Amino acid sequence: MVQNPDKPMSNTNNINTSQSQQAKKKWNQIYQKPSPTVVAPVLADNKFLLPQQGKALDLACGLGANALFLAQKGLETHAWDISSVALNKLQHTASQQSLNISTKQLFITPDLFPKNTFDVIIITRFLDRSLTNAIMDGLKLNGLLLYQTFVREKITTKGPNNPEFLLARNELLQLFHPLTVVSYKEYSLLGDLDCGERNEALFIGQKIK
Repeated sequence: MVQNPDKPMSNTNNINTSQSQQAKKKWNQIYQKPSPTVVAPVLADNKFLLPQQGKALDLACGLGANALFLAQKGLETHAWDISSVALNKLQHTASQQSLNISTKQLFITPDLFPKNTFDVIIITRFLDRSLTNAIMDGLKLNGLLLYQTFVREKITTKGPNNPEFLLARNELLQLFHPLTVVSYKEYSLLGDLDCGERNEALFIGQKIK
């Protein structure tokens, strides 16, 4: 069952501000165009770490490739994003595959996260440092955070150019230091730049206390 992303939200969740309206317009325009949906390597390459059951959140999900993957693995999957266009496309794909994904259209703020709720949270190509504590609070004990996004030392123009939306060296380790590190990759500009993932950092952390 897929929930309607256009369902009215509470006052806290209403996307009424100028900032949120601009973001909604921007991403709706982006997702109007055909684009591939690819499961993030941080998830696809580490699928063996996922619990056999539980609740998962694909945060800033876009077209929801990660959400679809998590639902296929049998997890109760939730997908949040600002773009109604992206969520409608995700709904359509989920319905075609008979997958249970609950979607919400919202401008993501720290107060939206229910505490101790998710066994898995995945975030890809989205960075809002103000959400760090709320994300960790949203994990259940032993829950996993999978995070992959662009770094400042990337070697192509792909992704944002504004440093506000790019990770400094080892920043994910610093932002989520209360979590126990399960896996971390950030190759930076070392060695042969034609090998390895050079544009993004990949982090997996577990909440053990």
